[in-house]
Amino acid sequence: MSPPQLLARSQIDFIGGDFDALATHMRHCALAQGRWFAMGHHLQRVRSVAAGRIVTMACVVVLLAIGLFAVV
Repeated sequence: MSPPQLLARSQIDFIGGDFDALATHMRHCALAQGRWFAMGHHLQRVRSVAAGRIVTMACVVVLLAIGLFAVV
């Protein structure tokens, strides 16, 4: 007598697939926090500050360029 369809073991292995996905994610995180992690973090913070003030930064660069050309 075969077991009912609902009680039969599923052919899909959800736990094994989740474990593989978690292992891949953990490997990715471990590689992301390598030697240059701190430098990347600081650059990301600088970029976020500069992006919020992109027009101001552009004006400062233009003024510095004009000042350098005026001195030379």
